[in-house]
Amino acid sequence: MDDRDAPPPGSPAFPGHQAAACRTVDELDLAVTDCHACPRLVEWREQVAHTRRAAFKDERYWGRPVPGFGPSDARLAVVGLAPAAHGGNRTGRMFTGDPSGDFLMAALYEVGLASQPTSVAADDGLRLYGVRLSSPVHCAPPDNRPTPQERDTCRPWLARELELLRPTLRTVVVLGGFGWQALLPVLAAAGWRLPRPRPAFGHGVRFTAYDPVDGRELTVLGCYHPSQRNTSTKRVTLPMLVDVLRHAAGPAGLAGPRPDGKG
Repeated sequence: MDDRDAPPPGSPAFPGHQAAACRTVDELDLAVTDCHACPRLVEWREQVAHTRRAAFKDERYWGRPVPGFGPSDARLAVVGLAPAAHGGNRTGRMFTGDPSGDFLMAALYEVGLASQPTSVAADDGLRLYGVRLSSPVHCAPPDNRPTPQERDTCRPWLARELELLRPTLRTVVVLGGFGWQALLPVLAAAGWRLPRPRPAFGHGVRFTAYDPVDGRELTVLGCYHPSQRNTSTKRVTLPMLVDVLRHAAGPAGLAGPRPDGKG
């Protein structure tokens, strides 16, 4: 399609058009950051970036859609909910700069999938091994609650990301019910055969989807989201999250030993 026919960044059709045109994960990550398709989310993310939290008053917020993070040949994808207002929306990196990010990173580090146990800033040197982090919604939503319409408008970004990861992707860990409800239609639309009835979300729920064309299998695991509320009430603990990630990585793991020799 001629670029002159491309919908503008503020159009609901923008994610679908731009995502389909991306041939690499890097192209997709760049395209995501230009999106203005959801007016409520655009207003909120920019308002937060302007007013800022007192603890970060001297920082310049990202204030844009937050792309996925991790290698383009990942075997494991972790799908969350949306960037945090003063986390990813501030730092510009998924699961970075907030307690949820540090909780997840501590678990990934324990399993040998991250180079360090914290995720503080986009330039903190963090590296992920064999795992990529993404979300169904790429803008910080008010009260951490995207609407179903916002989820559906943003869906092409996640769909294309998983399509680009497909040659290497073997497992998906979904953090929370919102991500679960968003992911399953994406997999079905991409041709993955899902169990019937479709499994309901729950911590530790696991199923295998398969491609009827080439027989390839994709394992999907559910895990409670490491939100501050869930971690403070012990709904999800670090050992619980580590256990899910260990199962996702498999007995051989996804990468070699950690640089510190502990993995």
